[in-house]
Amino acid sequence: MTNETKPAPATIKKAKVQGSVKIERELCKGCGFCVEFCPTKVLELDKGYNAKGYHPPVFARPEYCNGCDMCGLFCPDFAIFGYREKPEAKAAGGEK
Repeated sequence: MTNETKPAPATIKKAKVQGSVKIERELCKGCGFCVEFCPTKVLELDKGYNAKGYHPPVFARPEYCNGCDMCGLFCPDFAIFGYREKPEAKAAGGEK
């Protein structure tokens, strides 16, 4: 394993709706379901360990996250969940 973050697959586009992921490292048992089932491939397993000795996920490519929460739906330990961030207010006189 290398310490470099792998690039997102060419088929994945940057998210139009910005999302984020909350990871509870100490609840994770390192099963990797969140990494495997993430449709935008924003997660990777950490090379470090949590207190239980497992590799929890890390939010490696946040610019591609759309907040779909597939990671949270597949997590058997409720150690991760995704959410959509509130859109920033557009500047006055902005796009219509």
